[in-house]
Amino acid sequence: MRHFAHALVLVAAVAIAPAHAQTTDDTLYRQLGGQTGLVTLMDDFMVRLLADPRMGPFFKDTDQKHIKEELVTQFCEVSGGPCKRKGPDMKKAHAGIDVTKSNFNALVEVLQQSMDAQGIPFSAQNKLLAQLAPMHRDIVNAP
Repeated sequence: MRHFAHALVLVAAVAIAPAHAQTTDDTLYRQLGGQTGLVTLMDDFMVRLLADPRMGPFFKDTDQKHIKEELVTQFCEVSGGPCKRKGPDMKKAHAGIDVTKSNFNALVEVLQQSMDAQGIPFSAQNKLLAQLAPMHRDIVNAP
């Protein structure tokens, strides 16, 4: 039931949120533990991504340290923290990588597992997922 609630939040956010919405309030950033909390979250997330049979192949032969750093910065930015991501936009970053809706949903599931493991409150998880959901349009590029 909990994953259904997350999926529902994602669907609603994709439908109503502007592309790459960003909050100017740092409450969510603080709820995620600030920079230290985000680094800890991404440490766990990368381990889980690599171990997940659906997601591992996407990340196995990549610069995992760089990806983790980019994710920390991106999550910091979308949660209202002081970071500003400078890399390519999501469409360019995922060009040439066949990402399906199923792949995207699997990544969200792994992220939810990491957030649960870090004790991030359900309301903060939903807020973060709502901020990330509009990226779906730029990341999913394969049937």
